[in-house]
Amino acid sequence: MQPISILYAPSNARELHSWIAVLNNECVGNIHLQIEPHNTIKFLDAWVHEDHRRKGIYRKLWDIRWIYVQEKYKNYKVYAWCKPMSLPLLLEKGFKAGDTCVYVSSIIE
Repeated sequence: MQPISILYAPSNARELHSWIAVLNNECVGNIHLQIEPHNTIKFLDAWVHEDHRRKGIYRKLWDIRWIYVQEKYKNYKVYAWCKPMSLPLLLEKGFKAGDTCVYVSSIIE
């Protein structure tokens, strides 16, 4: 496998920061965060293309974002909503598990 490049892409319109994993000039993954009021950071969704999962891309994206906030946002509170398979990584980084959420949906009639 060729090396994955990680590109940092800040937004000028909102306090949104993104990292994009690129392989052969194609996006194969991304991860985001948003700066909120009161020294708070929300870790937003992450995605890795199904053909490139289980290759360490998610972890590489996560680690780059984590290093970024450790260097730039000391003493901020950071939180995230995560899927069960992502929970061990967050717990490893010192996050505390809160209540469990259940996805629900409805068709608007």
